[in-house]
Amino acid sequence: MLKETIDTNSSVTSYAEVEQAILPVLDANEPVTSNHSTIHSTTLSKQTLSDQILNQQVLNQQLINQNIINQEVLSQPSLGHNVFNHQTNKLSIHIETQQVAQHLLKQTHSIFFNELTDDAVLSPEIANKIEAWLSQHSIDELEQLNTLAQEHFLYQGITFAVYGEKAGIERTIPFDLIPRVIAKQQWKTIEAGCMQRIKALNLFLADIYHEQAILKESLIPEIQVLSHEAYQPVMLNHLLNGNIYSQISGIDIVRDSKGEFFVLEDNLRTPSGVSYMLESRKMSQKIMPELCQQFGAGIEQYPQLLREILAENSKVNNPMIVVLTPGRYNSAYYEHSFLAREMGVPLVTSRDLFVENDKVYVKTVRGCKQVDVVYRRLDDGFLDPLSFRPDSTLGVAGLMSAYLSNNVVIANAPGTGVADDKSIYPYVDQMISYYLNEKPILSNVPTYQCREPDALDYVLSHLEQLVVKEAQGSGGYGMLIGPQASEQDIDLFRMKLMTSPSAYIAQPTLDLSVAPTLTSQGIVERHIDLRPFILSSPERIEIVPGGLTRVAMQQGSLVVNSSQGGGIKDTWVIDEYSI
Repeated sequence: MLKETIDTNSSVTSYAEVEQAILPVLDANEPVTSNHSTIHSTTLSKQTLSDQILNQQVLNQQLINQNIINQEVLSQPSLGHNVFNHQTNKLSIHIETQQVAQHLLKQTHSIFFNELTDDAVLSPEIANKIEAWLSQHSIDELEQLNTLAQEHFLYQGITFAVYGEKAGIERTIPFDLIPRVIAKQQWKTIEAGCMQRIKALNLFLADIYHEQAILKESLIPEIQVLSHEAYQPVMLNHLLNGNIYSQISGIDIVRDSKGEFFVLEDNLRTPSGVSYMLESRKMSQKIMPELCQQFGAGIEQYPQLLREILAENSKVNNPMIVVLTPGRYNSAYYEHSFLAREMGVPLVTSRDLFVENDKVYVKTVRGCKQVDVVYRRLDDGFLDPLSFRPDSTLGVAGLMSAYLSNNVVIANAPGTGVADDKSIYPYVDQMISYYLNEKPILSNVPTYQCREPDALDYVLSHLEQLVVKEAQGSGGYGMLIGPQASEQDIDLFRMKLMTSPSAYIAQPTLDLSVAPTLTSQGIVERHIDLRPFILSSPERIEIVPGGLTRVAMQQGSLVVNSSQGGGIKDTWVIDEYSI
């Protein structure tokens, strides 16, 4: 049907043009036969069609670029010269007017730790091969490939909304085609450190909702935990299968000027970004298939692993799993629908679920079916209007009653957020020592608790040198980066700290590592971080190699959050001994 509608040999320049041609065809398709009414063939067809279009676009662009070169050489010989390569028996055409990407990685040398060129553990052959691939393209060609990626993301609906903007327009996240590379030796350290950390955090959650031993021994201030707004008394003495509170976790990791790894923060509530990780890999496979196949360790199994982990947290064989979303206006809605589609489970809103006799049911075209696992993508306060916010229309009335009766699993568990608060973060090292009797594999960034008088005095005296964050903040909002702040901003935060010191923490400003990044100015360095995704069940802990690399696209910026203009990169974990 597609061939009858679109000439795939023609040059496709815009997804909008293609969409106008194909939507009538897609709309005519019948829904996929399924128990679940939420997944339709339009979405699936657009996914497949988008991949076909992108493949054709990349190929067309390569042919167009070669054709332009040939025409320029034939019609204007003075613009370039031909060089015959005796090793490959191929004719190489060099156009002097094009800005060819040669020795690009050397241009990014600076005072910061460059992960691709400065890492002694990483074989220089990796950088050489990436540079060789880049050098085959002009800067204009590389920017065109980045543009194709942006159009692909837009067509797929891979967008996010920035809350508070007047326009309320969804954005596509910037994608950088130069991958971030991590040596397998280093990845093993990251992997072991993340597993250790998640074990300790889950044990901490089980403790504070039961015996509260760590609080009684005063290793963590009791009032700081029990009075925390994310602490849910309704979870007291509720037993979870294997004491797993955070089934899906994301840990943000940075490197300093010496290349040392540090944990910046933990994300245990509803961590997002895994769809960006998977889509970044798809783009690398399309744009640079040979290199990606050689070096990019597999991450495609993540959706299947996620489904298995969710099932293992239930005591039911072959459980019914649903993804609960706040709806299409949520900033991460694309990820919700993406994961539901990839796992082959229904994407539902509160209108699709109801509770009867302390059991949760989903409405399907074949009648109602009992739900065993709810992978929720909304905050605690909106889960159940009978237990939390009574004005919530996003949650399901009676959901907590079914949960406390052990008739359904909610992932992640309500009340998990108390463990990833920035004011609790400084105590994770003590948790690892207390619960596991181990030393931390990954270090924390030194942190000043502004609730403590001595720490507050130091922070107030050194604001121009520190990063100050809201303990409950996220998305890069509500923070002060002292070295980059104006005197007015520093004075404003001084007043905030003096008014509500317990609401803030402070950390030294790290010289975050950088990676080569393609911009309109060419290939330059930009600061990056890493978010590995950790999946936990009573039976195992799984981490796919790599994670989401976020990049601060603005020059000099240390903020990588997409809501603050940050972008994403593919992350390659490379076995240096296989090169």
